[in-house]
Amino acid sequence: MTKSELIDALAARTELTKARAELVVNCVFDSMTESLQRGEGIEIRGFGSFTVRPYKPYSGRNPRTGAPVPVPAKRLPFFKVGKELKELVNNSRHLAITGGDDSDD
Repeated sequence: MTKSELIDALAARTELTKARAELVVNCVFDSMTESLQRGEGIEIRGFGSFTVRPYKPYSGRNPRTGAPVPVPAKRLPFFKVGKELKELVNNSRHLAITGGDDSDD
């Protein structure tokens, strides 16, 4: 689902116009982004939680040349799926898996 599909779904399930639904979705995403920038976690019960994880600097390699490349320390968002969402997705195994074919036909 893309952001525009989320906006369409929100507008369809409520009495909001698409413009209002877009405003709501953008407001939620902006609030989540600001919380993560401050290093705060986000917990949505039944869905999952977002945290910020620090990563130490390390020496990587350029895949084309093999030359060492310094990778600086960074902080990245991490999502941990909630129990209810995990069970819902797992129980939908009878549905076809989408996203492309992994075979080399």
